[in-house]
Amino acid sequence: MITRFEGEGTGRVWPRPLSRGDTVAVVAPSGPVDPELLRHGISLLENLGFEVRCGSRVLSRHQDLTFLAGTDTDRAADFTQSWTDPEVAAVWAARGGYGAQRMVDLIDFDALRQAGPKHLIGYSDITALHARIGRELGQVTLHGPVAATSAQLDDPQTVGQLGTLLFAPPQPGYELCQGQTLSPGVAVGRLIGGNLSLLAADIGIEPAPAGARIVVLEEVSEEPYRVDRMITQLLRAGWFRGVVGVVIGTFSDSGDSVQVAAVLRDRLGDLQLPMIETAEVGHSLPNRTLPLGATVRLDAGEGTVRLA
Repeated sequence: MITRFEGEGTGRVWPRPLSRGDTVAVVAPSGPVDPELLRHGISLLENLGFEVRCGSRVLSRHQDLTFLAGTDTDRAADFTQSWTDPEVAAVWAARGGYGAQRMVDLIDFDALRQAGPKHLIGYSDITALHARIGRELGQVTLHGPVAATSAQLDDPQTVGQLGTLLFAPPQPGYELCQGQTLSPGVAVGRLIGGNLSLLAADIGIEPAPAGARIVVLEEVSEEPYRVDRMITQLLRAGWFRGVVGVVIGTFSDSGDSVQVAAVLRDRLGDLQLPMIETAEVGHSLPNRTLPLGATVRLDAGEGTVRLA
């Protein structure tokens, strides 16, 4: 049985494909950025053919709260300024960490809407920006590697798929990721999700999109009981209503990996939805880029997620 996506008109807009020579802006909406990793990331983006422009505060650090890359106001202003720059075709998060939820409400969304859709790339803490920008601008965003990275942008599989989604129009049938079957079945819906802790922390703030949804979940450095608590919170809040399929990515450095897998199966199994696990999405290599907000087809029996 196939469940098809309905709602939000004809679907979310894809930003235009990028070309060699396009300008991308690197910003720090979350945690402070390592200068050496940033330099390395810039060189990798330049190797892909981009002109790289860093936000004016990309290397800032909050005077008192040193886990933040500057004040909330400054980080939001840097993000807004980069997005609204007419020469910038994509905004790339330098890293995750923590802090996107503190600044997201300070972004000038009217100015972003006037500037139009642009690619947003990042993951982990950037989940908060994917959810809000996707909803406010009605566009697809890319859950993919951050710019100031020591590994993911060096990984050929990660960069290969990222390039396909950045440089070419979306192709129905294109395979986004694979996983192991937990519960067979086929579902079609809007792809949402990202980092589990960010999704749980957005309960009561960020509404889930209308219509059928396929959820991707990933996490890092969370013990099994904490994973259980976050999934339980989402379940109790009714967040999974309208979900027609689940894609479980990597849960890296999360204590006992067997226990984590058992938790996810125990808490999500009762949903009786098409479901796959061990998809290469998250804090691992490779980190498959996923177009959040796009309509996708999950064939859990086959173990694939493809553009619909």
